[in-house]
Amino acid sequence: MQMRKLGNTGLEVSAIGLGCIGMTSAYGPPGNRQDMIALLRAAVERSVTFFDTAEAYGPFANEELVGEALAPVRDRGVIAAGKVGHFGLSEAGAGSIRRAHAVQPVAAVQSEYSLWWRGLEHEILPTLEELGIGFVCFSPLGAGVLTGTIDQNTTFDSTDLRTAVPRFAPEALKANMALVDLVRRVATRKGATLHRSRSPGCWRNARGSCRFPAPRNCIGSTKTSARSPSS
Repeated sequence: MQMRKLGNTGLEVSAIGLGCIGMTSAYGPPGNRQDMIALLRAAVERSVTFFDTAEAYGPFANEELVGEALAPVRDRGVIAAGKVGHFGLSEAGAGSIRRAHAVQPVAAVQSEYSLWWRGLEHEILPTLEELGIGFVCFSPLGAGVLTGTIDQNTTFDSTDLRTAVPRFAPEALKANMALVDLVRRVATRKGATLHRSRSPGCWRNARGSCRFPAPRNCIGSTKTSARSPSS
């Protein structure tokens, strides 16, 4: 596992983190608790040291799950939550980032970024580069779309937050399959299938390595194989 420093703080984390929200909420019914604990500990064994959780996920249930799972290996991980040794922001605008950084050094900013959503490139990413702030992207696989496991006929459980996201409406999902087909063709040229390729994540890491400090992907999964991430 590659390690990267978040901005200029000296905090070093794994280049790929594990997003934990789907273990207790957001992407359908919660996973089996013991299975999720096993997944979190397996991630540590695979050298993942960054775990994304929050009080709002559940609420409380996600932090409780992550805390229980990581208790035996707490010294080997960094948890992105409310109790921190370094200060970060989530989905903040450029103006907010500048104001916050002037008061308290910001280690990292987290926002959605993928082949499917690149709006940050106009203002947010240049601001982070200028200020020496690290970047953590969530949903680098388009909340599952870029894994090849979702098509225009896919439906979601009533508890799945994607039912309320316009990009996952039937008409939009059908239109967005053009991007999925493009990524699939690229993967095919590389001798891989979309489902098992790392093309979107590799694009994300390659884009960031020369643009701004310490880019990392935070990929959510409820599978111990880590081959079918939801994010």
